Order: sequence, then structure tokens, then C-alpha cells
Amino acid sequence: MKKMLGEERRLQLLAQLKKSKTPITGTDLAKFANVSRQVIVNDMTLLKARNEPIIATSQGYLYMQQEQLQHTVERTLACSHTSEQAEDELLTIVDCGGTVKNVIVEHPIYGELTASIMVSNRHEVKQFIERINATQANYLSALTGGIHLHVIAAPSVEVLTLIEQTLQKKGYLITENTV
Repeated sequence: MKKMLGEERRLQLLAQLKKSKTPITGTDLAKFANVSRQVIVNDMTLLKARNEPIIATSQGYLYMQQEQLQHTVERTLACSHTSEQAEDELLTIVDCGGTVKNVIVEHPIYGELTASIMVSNRHEVKQFIERINATQANYLSALTGGIHLHVIAAPSVEVLTLIEQTLQKKGYLITENTV
């Protein structure tokens, strides 16, 4: 297979992402373009800089279709829990019908750090947790004693409210009463 070059490669990668309904790994994109995974990382950065709605998830790269962006509502929730409770927190959110878009922590040196999570169902949560465990990586919330924010997307305000109430009952939500 011939190696794809520069702009032609980025246009082909963008076309692959646009037609896929599920995330595509950097490794799979690298095989498609016959380049290294690092070249793909650089290409994704350049495409994002052009305001293409590409997000890097724990499952791969995803192009956010316009209809996906229009039919959801979002809420940022302040949470706190132990590393051992992270899986339950994520499962709680997806079981209620939400998508965990990211995690945000306030670092004393770097300021706000944000990482994409993009999990919407139990299978994606399982994959995310397995990758954390396999790499022995720490959750970002480990930097802040368990305190973090999540941007949650859902199909309605009612679903967001259900998620918030369920997290509150489990003690994962930080409210004005808990501060």
C-alpha cells in the first residue's frame, strides 16, 4: 500500500471519521494511511485546529456529527469519590442514559486539566476501566484527592436531572451542602 502524504492523507482520514458511527483507533487509522500512529496524532491535532469536531476518546477518534451535537443537553457536575468508586460512578451515569464526555481537574501548577472520556454504555465503561487497569494509569482525580468535574451529555434535561439525583444519593456529587 502506498503511503498517503500530507493534506491528501488528512482529507482521507477526515472522510473515514465522518462515515464511521463509532470511534476509530489511531492504530487503525495509521494502518489505513500506511503511516505511524504518531503521524495520525499530529494529523488529528491539525484537523482539530481547523475546528473539525474530532474528539479523542478512550476508544479512538470520533467525528461529532452535527445531529449528535444538536440533540443533546449538557451539564457540568462536581464529583468526589475514591479511585475504587470510579467505575460505579461511570456506570451510574451511563445506566441513567448519559454520556460522560470528559473529566476536568484543577491542578495547582497547570491549572485546569481536561481529558476526554466519551463513554455512553456499560461496554465502553468496561473498556475504559480495563485500559486504566492494564496501563496502571492513575485517574486524573487522583491529583485532587478525588475531586473532579464531568461534562455530562444526555438527550434531555430530565435525564440530566435523574443522573444528578442518582449521583447525589450515592454520595458522589459535591453540592453546596457538602462543601
